[in-house]
Amino acid sequence: MESYSQAPFCIFYYYSELFDTFFILIHKKKLIFLHWYHHITVLLYCWHSYVTHTPSGIFFVNMNYGVHSVMYFYYFLMAIKIRPPWAMMVTFLQISQMFVGVTFTILGFIYVGTDNCTISHSNNMAAFLMYGSYLVLFLQFFISRYFVKSSKKKET
Repeated sequence: MESYSQAPFCIFYYYSELFDTFFILIHKKKLIFLHWYHHITVLLYCWHSYVTHTPSGIFFVNMNYGVHSVMYFYYFLMAIKIRPPWAMMVTFLQISQMFVGVTFTILGFIYVGTDNCTISHSNNMAAFLMYGSYLVLFLQFFISRYFVKSSKKKET
């Protein structure tokens, strides 16, 4: 019965993840691969974490809420036509989140099987693959957005 008490929290968490999609769609912007890949894999990971009663999930959720609160505040400012100079910081926070996620999953592999660690191996592997792929994708996004001159900018 304990697992069912977590269901509303898991559902709320996932739907809050989709909040940024709302901003992208209302501004008629294109959804990039990173965005929809992130949402599909988060949905699958949340479901697996819920089923396997993953203790590290609550840490990942809180870390994600912290980063998303900064990101949504940035989106809010953009929506009211205030262009904050710290856009790069939002992406840097996302990359930091992925680095911490990879680090914690590596620690999970080290401590799994000890008396104090009840992490499911399959869930920890899923978290490692998820956070690792996000880390690579967010780094690619960061470099292409802030350091590579696009051909559109050169034409104008």
